[in-house]
Amino acid sequence: MSALLLVPIVFPILAGALIPLLNFKERQKRTVYVITMAAINSLVIAGLCFVLPEETVFTIFRLTESMPICIQLDGMGRVFACLVAFLWPLACCYAVEYMKHEGKENTFFAYYLMTYGVTVGVSFAANLMTMYFFYEFLTLVTLPIVMHGMTKKSIYAGNKYVLYSIGGAAFAFMGMILLFVYTGTTDFKFGGIIGTVTEQQRNILLMMYLFAIFGFGVKAAIFPFHGWLPTASVAPTPVTALLHAVAVVNAGAFAIIRITYYSFGTEFLRGTWVQYVVMTAALITILYGSGMALKEQHFKRRLAYSTISNLSYMVFGASMMTAEGLVGAASHMIFHGLIKITLFYVAGAVLYKTGKNYVNDLFGYGKKMPVMFACFTLASAALVGVPPTVGFISKWNLITAAAATDVPLAWAGILVLLVSAVLTSIYLFSVVIKAYFPGPGFDAQKISQVEDPNGFMKVPMVLICVVIVLVGMYSTPVVSYLEQIAAGLI
Repeated sequence: MSALLLVPIVFPILAGALIPLLNFKERQKRTVYVITMAAINSLVIAGLCFVLPEETVFTIFRLTESMPICIQLDGMGRVFACLVAFLWPLACCYAVEYMKHEGKENTFFAYYLMTYGVTVGVSFAANLMTMYFFYEFLTLVTLPIVMHGMTKKSIYAGNKYVLYSIGGAAFAFMGMILLFVYTGTTDFKFGGIIGTVTEQQRNILLMMYLFAIFGFGVKAAIFPFHGWLPTASVAPTPVTALLHAVAVVNAGAFAIIRITYYSFGTEFLRGTWVQYVVMTAALITILYGSGMALKEQHFKRRLAYSTISNLSYMVFGASMMTAEGLVGAASHMIFHGLIKITLFYVAGAVLYKTGKNYVNDLFGYGKKMPVMFACFTLASAALVGVPPTVGFISKWNLITAAAATDVPLAWAGILVLLVSAVLTSIYLFSVVIKAYFPGPGFDAQKISQVEDPNGFMKVPMVLICVVIVLVGMYSTPVVSYLEQIAAGLI
């Protein structure tokens, strides 16, 4: 029964690898294949979440007797896996339309499906070594789709992405190995795996925690290791949407939560200097990302800087090292994924239909692309934290968690979150205002050919927007589940 855990990892990897062999000549057949494979995998994940008990562990292979590569489906893994399972088939629907004019579609969708399987591997990892294994595999499998266009800019973006990722991997590896040396395991256990240590060992482990956080945190774009993320926005929008909302960046935030709560443990870390270092880095990144998004005029890069800021909301929640902080971090990981993928999809729809890349090109688009900009407006309100959307729930969880802690820096974080919310409202609603209120003298004839894309791109966005509102209105089941995880019950 435990071997079933391997299915949603291996299935999309094999399905993706088969695409070049099948060599689809007709777009319709490839479209059916890609969406069907993604949907089947999502159904498998949903089934496993309901059927398999939480203690189920499957060992894939062993590097050594004491260092297995194994997978499980615990509470936190279910959260990330379900987010991925919900969004990936919708992303495939969007992508099959968007990629019409990008070329090399067989290659693109091969890696796109394979990325699905690897991301599930990150969420199912039963120990730090397994997560590291899939984490680095994620870098390799996403590199070709980041560089898909093979232009000078996309090649530069790919090189930068790999350079940052390899550097982060080196730091993460040092932290992982030292943790293994002092504990004899890398297993995930709620509360951490560190027992009694000497003062010297304690100091070394605290430093290794910092190495691991900033190593895995490269994908979470913690300042100053964020530079790859805006550059990667040159990739096709189906790539940037998943990179910046689900697969890569949320994998970084997920890894930080795992390391803090399941490897080193909050009892070992809370009140130490590393807690303040990580929290300070998160707060600096929140303000930096928001400020840069306000300044940036390129539509997708503005959203990329917004992602940098919001990822550190999750890091800030994790750095509180409390149950309430974990609930805030995990809820923002889920809800930001829904919101940000919608915002990127709108930016991609504009680029797809008009070729426009800059905010100042969007005057009057609200009436010409009514569905797109209705979705953008709703998602913008959610990211600001306007009730009854999901963004309000996650930000409320973070602020109340900060208010409940005894860490003064966390109280300062409340002010940072409020300032960031103001900046977010400016850099997003300025787009909305331009789209709906172009001002006197605007020549609507110049955009007479602009229109919404077809159903392949519209339907996924509308569905996600419905979820953003409904889950915001009825968030109790999700938050209650996260509270049980934070209490160590599941």
